[in-house]
Amino acid sequence: MADTEGTAAPGERVVIKKYANRRLYNTASSSYVTLEHLSEMVKQNVDFVVYDAKTNEDITRSVLTQIIFEEESQQGQSLLPIQFLRQLIGFYGNSMQAFLPSYLELSLASFTQQQERMRTQFTSLGHTPGGTVFDEQVRQNLALFDRAMKMFSPFAYAKSDEPAPAPPAPKAEAPPPAAAATASASDEALVALRKQMEDMQAQIEKLAGKR
Repeated sequence: MADTEGTAAPGERVVIKKYANRRLYNTASSSYVTLEHLSEMVKQNVDFVVYDAKTNEDITRSVLTQIIFEEESQQGQSLLPIQFLRQLIGFYGNSMQAFLPSYLELSLASFTQQQERMRTQFTSLGHTPGGTVFDEQVRQNLALFDRAMKMFSPFAYAKSDEPAPAPPAPKAEAPPPAAAATASASDEALVALRKQMEDMQAQIEKLAGKR
């Protein structure tokens, strides 16, 4: 069986080469690997990058996406709700597309930190993660994340209790350029995103505090 960790020096990325026959070659362990091996490397926090052997193009993103597809295809392995996938697809080509990756990274980082804190608390109490209470807490956190995504998508539709103030009237001699309007919309979107992140973090902290 191929070595999933490879033999790269600490702090260095393992380089994976993908050939025309779709075979994946781990240059650190000098062995061929599969998507399953790469999935295990991800779970073991082994940093790797995948290059097309012919063009030397970085294809890590597409390979990781393929791993997710394989995992989602397995019975009982699905993590991505259908509504989440629909919202995600809706952001492709959206004017706010550039903001979504950072939002997702921050959200999942926060979620992971809370889960690790919960595991530590359960371990200190002599419980094993996977019990009924732990599972319920996980479901609550997932529901919270899903609600946050619904709030965020599309966050151009973010509403407040009070109507938004009317924009100032443009000067007659020089109407505001489109670039300025876009920048203003982006600023408002960032403010809305920041507020939603703060609200979500507060709710997660509240849930974790109950433990």
